[in-house]
Amino acid sequence: MQTTNNISLKPYHSFACEETASHFSIITCNKDIEAVATWSKTNNQPLLILGSGSNVLFTKDFDGIVAKMELMGIKKLNETASEVLLEVGAGENWHYFVSYCVQKGWGGIENLSLIPGTVGASPIQNIGAYGVEVKDTIKHVSAYDTINDTWVNFNNNECDFGYRTSLFKNAPNRYIISKVQFTLQKQPTLKTDYGVIREVLHDRNIKKPSLVDISNAIIQIRTEKLPDPKKLGNAGSFFKNPLIPIDQFEQLKNKFPQMIAYPTTDTTYKLAAGWLIEACGFKGIKIGNVGCYDKQALVIVSYGALSGKEIFDFSESIIQSVREKFNITLEREVNIL
Repeated sequence: MQTTNNISLKPYHSFACEETASHFSIITCNKDIEAVATWSKTNNQPLLILGSGSNVLFTKDFDGIVAKMELMGIKKLNETASEVLLEVGAGENWHYFVSYCVQKGWGGIENLSLIPGTVGASPIQNIGAYGVEVKDTIKHVSAYDTINDTWVNFNNNECDFGYRTSLFKNAPNRYIISKVQFTLQKQPTLKTDYGVIREVLHDRNIKKPSLVDISNAIIQIRTEKLPDPKKLGNAGSFFKNPLIPIDQFEQLKNKFPQMIAYPTTDTTYKLAAGWLIEACGFKGIKIGNVGCYDKQALVIVSYGALSGKEIFDFSESIIQSVREKFNITLEREVNIL
């Protein structure tokens, strides 16, 4: 294992702030995972596994070792008349993997097109968009247990998936994911329930959409509504959509009839965090080098902020405003370090 000392993290995360890492290494195989975990323990230094850095905000220098995951590969393990089982390296680019499957005609993740990040990060956050969550296609996750120094495999149920969470997120830094197995469908049921998807398909005069059509529609939607992190630093949706009990929803709906919300169960509703933030006047606002994107209030953007602390403080002001107006405390989706 090779390490570099005092390296700038600016090229390795989408907010592109100036924080540094005391030590830096790259993972390309399972032995590298074992080595970096051992190094962390031996030197009594914290370890951070970094994928594409598209869901992280550094608020200070990282006094430990950052290991960038670059374990690659897409391997077909099994195929039947209706399904295909794939094993994918944790370092593979997520959108590349989605596009690969769409072109092969394997369905289940096409609604997750253009989500930034790596395959290994997808189960941690249980990424989701437009009616689909990655948990619905994951069969197994292979990982290294840094506490017990052993390799472990988790089936879908053992991953303890929830809304934007999982076993891996709830036990941060314990498990280093190396590979993920996905079961995809050869005759998938396409999910076009979201109105914005139907609108794009209608505008394109597509009445019987294919996997490619759905993926292209999602790409168009995300491109139009979300900023390119290469041009404007961001981590996509900064906050989770809050879940609230039905009685609280009814009280808020009476007070704010235009509020956007969706039932998730018979007793809970999911509120659109972007609407709450916009209702507090943050959409398009810019304070110093930070602001809310003018097309989607849920996205915090950097206009050249040198410190992640500046971005964090801006997010705090949003949380405080939403709490004061709606008595709801937003939870950050982005990992804060």
